[in-house]
Amino acid sequence: MTDTASDPAALLRAYDDQLRVETASAVAVERIGPLTCATYLGGRGFITYRSLDTDGQRADEEQVRALVDAALAHFEQDPSIVRVEWKTRGHDHAPGLHDALVARGFVPDEPESVMVGEARLLAYDVDLPAGVVVRQVTDEYDVRAMCAMQAEVFGDSPEFAAEMLEQILHRLRTRDDMEMWVAEDHGRIVSAGRLEPVEGTEFAGIWGGATRPEYRGRGIYRALTAARARSALAHGKRYINSDSTEFSRPILERSGLVKVSTTTPYEWRRDR
Repeated sequence: MTDTASDPAALLRAYDDQLRVETASAVAVERIGPLTCATYLGGRGFITYRSLDTDGQRADEEQVRALVDAALAHFEQDPSIVRVEWKTRGHDHAPGLHDALVARGFVPDEPESVMVGEARLLAYDVDLPAGVVVRQVTDEYDVRAMCAMQAEVFGDSPEFAAEMLEQILHRLRTRDDMEMWVAEDHGRIVSAGRLEPVEGTEFAGIWGGATRPEYRGRGIYRALTAARARSALAHGKRYINSDSTEFSRPILERSGLVKVSTTTPYEWRRDR
């Protein structure tokens, strides 16, 4: 087995080769050229891809504009779709993509770091503050409480929070490829995050990491991440990936994960 633990180029190749088009929670998926266009509960569309090149030819600005037009037209014709996210990666060959998206009404959000590394680097023991425990939750009551805490920490709107809860509960009821993990202080959820092993790959993603501000800097998020990494290893996964904010990126870097790229979501809304 080649050691990729500290080789950003090798980690990025693994990410590009194995991920980027996972749409496990989608209720419908349509291919438009190189694009994967997924529809989710709550009226959300999502656009992703491994490359914008087609038939071995490098994409140019005209082709990129045509792909943006085609993808948006696909979602515009469905009146139930109220918002669409186009997920970009900073290392892609995508000439004119920013301008094409903005011209069609997409608005960029804050960029995040694409972090990749070997799960074993995260699976270490962390001392927790007295009274704090980390556990996996499966009961719907606990899942609802976990999602409510995450929405509070992230400052999500009530509409977005309800949409995310609906998607998560639907996936938990219909699939068995997502785990919900929390850290509790005497029964109160103070940190939480998901683990999503990706079928057919060596990867498991860690998502939704949120910790109440007054509990940060005490090793709780590191312990939550370590528990998810151990579970990923138990699933036979080699790599962990995460799109990280500036809160979680330094924690993952200290554990040996590597920033291999950036990702910026662009969002279109029907009511804009």
